[in-house]
Amino acid sequence: MAATASMALIALVAIFAVVLLVRTLGRAAIGDIAADAVLPLLGFRLMVLLPVLLSLALFIGVFMTLSRLWRDSEAVIWMNAGVGPWGWVGPVLRFALPVVLVIALVSIEGAPRVSAREAVYKQTLESRDQVSSLAAGVFSEDARGQRVVFVESLSEDGQRVGNIFVHTQDRGRMGVTMAREGRIETAANGDTFLVLQRGRRFEGTPGDADIWAVTFDRYGVRVPPQVVSERAPHPRTMGAARLLSDPQPRHMAEWVKRIGFPISALLLCLLAVPLSYANPRAGRSLNVVFAILIYVAYNNFVGLSEGWISHGGLSATQGLLATHGAMLIVLAAFYWHRFRGPWAR
Repeated sequence: MAATASMALIALVAIFAVVLLVRTLGRAAIGDIAADAVLPLLGFRLMVLLPVLLSLALFIGVFMTLSRLWRDSEAVIWMNAGVGPWGWVGPVLRFALPVVLVIALVSIEGAPRVSAREAVYKQTLESRDQVSSLAAGVFSEDARGQRVVFVESLSEDGQRVGNIFVHTQDRGRMGVTMAREGRIETAANGDTFLVLQRGRRFEGTPGDADIWAVTFDRYGVRVPPQVVSERAPHPRTMGAARLLSDPQPRHMAEWVKRIGFPISALLLCLLAVPLSYANPRAGRSLNVVFAILIYVAYNNFVGLSEGWISHGGLSATQGLLATHGAMLIVLAAFYWHRFRGPWAR
C-alpha cells in the first residue's frame, strides 16, 4: 500500500504541476505576472493542493493493493486461512491513520499559512512598478491600462534595455515612442524613470491629421508606483482559531472544508476494503469505475455542502452530518453487501 500510494502521489504531483505550470506560463506570456514569479506561484499552489493529492493517493494505494489480492485469488487463500475482510481493516487503519493525521495538520494549519504567504506575495507583485515586471519579448501593461512597454532585450542586472517601444494614452492623445536603447534610473526623490536614448516620439489624436513628431537623444518616461488597496483577509488564509472565534457562515464553510479532508480520506480508505472485491472470472474495470464515480460524487457533495454553509442554508454540524454521515451509510451498506455470510470473519 505504501509503495502504490507513493507512486500515485508522485504521478498526481507531476500531473498537477504540469497543468499549473502551463496556466502560470500563459499568464506570464501575456504580461499578467512577472517571469520570476512563475516558480513561486507554482510552489504555493501545489502546497495548497497537498491535502487533496494526499487523500487521493492514499485511496488509490489502498484500493489498488487490495484489488490485486482479489484479482490474483490471494484474498481467497487468506480467507481460507482464517483472515476475513474484517481482518484487513486493522492493517488498512494502521497504514492510513498516520497519513490522515498529516492531512489534518496540513489542511487545518499548513495550507492556510501557505495561502496567507501566497496572498502577501501576490500583493507584493501588484505593488511593483511596471519597470520591475519588464521581460524581454513581452508586452507589459500598467495597472491603469494607459501605458504598454515592449523591450526586445534586457541586461542581466535589469538596468539596460534594447529596442524599446512605448505606447501611451493620456487625455485622449495617443503617443508612440521608439528608441534603440535605454536604461532604468532612480531619481533622488525615489521616482523611477525609463530613460530612452536616440529615438523618436509621435503624439496625436486618433483620426486627426495633427501629429506631433520629434527626434530625441534622451527622453525620460516616469513610471509611477503601483497603488494597491488593502483587502480584507480571505477565510482560506485564516488560522483555525480565528475561524472558530468568529463563526460566521463563510468561516464555518472554510472550517468544514478543512476538517473534511482527513475525514473523507479515512472513510475512503475504509470503503476501499469492500470496494476492492473482484471476481477473478469477471472484468477488472467495473470496480475501478465504481471507485472513480464514488470519489467524484463524494467530493462534489462536499463542495456543495460547503456552498450551502457559506450561504447560510446549513449549519456546520448539519453540513458535516449531511456529507460524511451519508458516506458512513454508504460504507455500512457496502460492507453488509460484500461481506455478509460465512466469509465475514
